[in-house]
Amino acid sequence: MPRAPSKMRLTEAHVQRMALKVVPEDDPGPPPPFTAASDEDFRTFTNDIMAGAPDPNQVWVFAYGSLIWKPACQFIEIRTGVVRGWHRSFCLGWNTRFRGSEQNPGLMLALDRGGACKGALYRLPPGKEHENVELLCRREMGYKPTPFPPRWVNVMTEQGPVRAFTFCIDRNSGRYVSGLSEAQVAVVLAKAVGGRGSMVEYLFNTVDHLERMGIHDPHLWRLQELVAAQLDSSP
Repeated sequence: MPRAPSKMRLTEAHVQRMALKVVPEDDPGPPPPFTAASDEDFRTFTNDIMAGAPDPNQVWVFAYGSLIWKPACQFIEIRTGVVRGWHRSFCLGWNTRFRGSEQNPGLMLALDRGGACKGALYRLPPGKEHENVELLCRREMGYKPTPFPPRWVNVMTEQGPVRAFTFCIDRNSGRYVSGLSEAQVAVVLAKAVGGRGSMVEYLFNTVDHLERMGIHDPHLWRLQELVAAQLDSSP
């Protein structure tokens, strides 16, 4: 049975405070050298992912960040599981459009090499695998070449091992950010706001949903405390 979620220092009030700074704006398209993926690209992405499926009638996706609280696909079963050899990290930067600006760019979550990550597993509906994989590609792979390409990983669950696809950072993509301390990451998350919302909202939703699933991520827990402290000490 999942344990009761701990009380976060970062709250809905902090999220609403940062929401006042959101100014929706037209999508200017991806920054150079990236280009926008086309419908044909998304079909190719989907076919490539499905080609690696051990069973095309039982496809799972592993979620570690925003896909936990905004899945963007249909699913018929959800589990929790652990991926070894990868860890959850704010290493995908710098976001100057959706959850950041040129003045205060944002950092997004991706899986980076090393350690382990506990997250959510979604099983896609039988007979609708292709359409749902494409929905996920359109959500996660709008740029070409993608800075965090999909890959198949082994996920250990209470019901046994599962092969699932997920999205991992490409350290050579030019958008890989490393070497920041937790305090430095917290400064970024406390300030970044883009047309789709703030990094405060992104962090809050991720930690809140993980806790509700019985998943406690010590790194993200420390970050939400640091971000809340910064917001509480600023005007």
